[in-house]
Amino acid sequence: MQEVYITFIVLLFGLQASAQQDHTEFIEDPFQSPQEVTETCLMCHEGVDHDIMQTRHWNWLGDEYLDKDGNSRRAGKQTIINNYCISVSSNWPRCTSCHIGYGWKDNTFDFEDGKNIDCLICHDQTGTYKKVPTGAGMPDPSVDLLKVAQSVGKTTNENCSVCHFNGGGGTGIKHGDMDESMIHPTAELDVHMGGLGFTCSTCHAGENHKIRGASHGSLASGQNHISCIECHDAKPHQNKTLNDHMDAIACETCHIPTFARKEPTKTWWDWSTAGQEREVQLDEYGKPLYNKKKGDFEWDQDVIPEYRWHNGQADYYQFGEVIDPQHVVGLNVLSGEIHDPGARITPFKVMRGKQIYDEKKQYLIAPKLFGEGGYWKTWDWNQASVLGMESINLTYSGYYGFIETEMYWPINHMVAPDEDALKCSACHSEKGNGRLDWEALGYPGDPMKTGGRSKK
Repeated sequence: MQEVYITFIVLLFGLQASAQQDHTEFIEDPFQSPQEVTETCLMCHEGVDHDIMQTRHWNWLGDEYLDKDGNSRRAGKQTIINNYCISVSSNWPRCTSCHIGYGWKDNTFDFEDGKNIDCLICHDQTGTYKKVPTGAGMPDPSVDLLKVAQSVGKTTNENCSVCHFNGGGGTGIKHGDMDESMIHPTAELDVHMGGLGFTCSTCHAGENHKIRGASHGSLASGQNHISCIECHDAKPHQNKTLNDHMDAIACETCHIPTFARKEPTKTWWDWSTAGQEREVQLDEYGKPLYNKKKGDFEWDQDVIPEYRWHNGQADYYQFGEVIDPQHVVGLNVLSGEIHDPGARITPFKVMRGKQIYDEKKQYLIAPKLFGEGGYWKTWDWNQASVLGMESINLTYSGYYGFIETEMYWPINHMVAPDEDALKCSACHSEKGNGRLDWEALGYPGDPMKTGGRSKK
């Protein structure tokens, strides 16, 4: 029955993908601005602008939730500090080149103006549409807006890949399980997209343009998750022992044995060494180990994930939150532990690095990197800190240092075929050198030896 259901899903989405509407007869006149394209789209797709303006894609904020202090918050790219390019605030024109809108160049952007929605970035079928990398979401002047508008159809992997496979400045840098090899993957790389013909939209498309799937804004609120058992049975294995593991083990733990299998991913970023005149060397993967603008890097390929208990939620560092300089700063602390009935042992990419903080105020700095007065023009961390902290209404003391941070990135893609899933010995090793650190996970030892596989 399960195979029949999956086959139906594949056929359904295949039919939808093939039912593209040629818009040539509906759109004939040239456009003077991209906003005119949006206005034309809305003449037939009435109300879509209202729907989009309620979404995470547009607002870069997730649903409301109560933080650990009981305060109502929304989290997302607007509010989160990461250990890649650190913060959107004060760096808008560079960061918002991946926004689904036009003109978000500063904190005055009007999120209620539907004319600035970019329909083309998600629906172009020519492969020619592109935005200016530093242009606040505006299309490159070389783009033929009429040609692209006439081509529009249902979203493809190529559309999604432009931003989601290239976050952080290049393919696979951020996520590790999403890079350009996933545009047209083999079945060995991803059994769903390569073997069954799924597209990103097969799992992620929701109603009214609300994209499904929990990234950081959704992890903060613990909402908007996609579960494997939405398509697969809650006991999908013929082997009872394997089914018994599902109260403690996430599906991805066994079925994504490694990530970054084709393209290397960045695993370390040290901002403290930026600004130096240094010869750039390449690592074994052909990736740079240093960049004057950004500091030192480390990369890895075919990476074994790190495993943690997780119940679908995480506490994110908030602007102005005081840190302990003697310890690594967790930018998102995962919720869940061995006695939590909603938690599972789950795979993650853990991004580590060093980034700037205020030594007196003892909180992280959101520096201005891009644009006038930014670090990439002045090489002055003090000025970059003043301008960046002004953008989030916090004071900079004038004293900065660098502190080690870490951030958890869920691993959900690059699902391997059944025959490549982890075998029992990968975790339950006779020599005690398996993937899982049982004591760190809260067990007295390997549960195969100490009695029982269940966490309960």
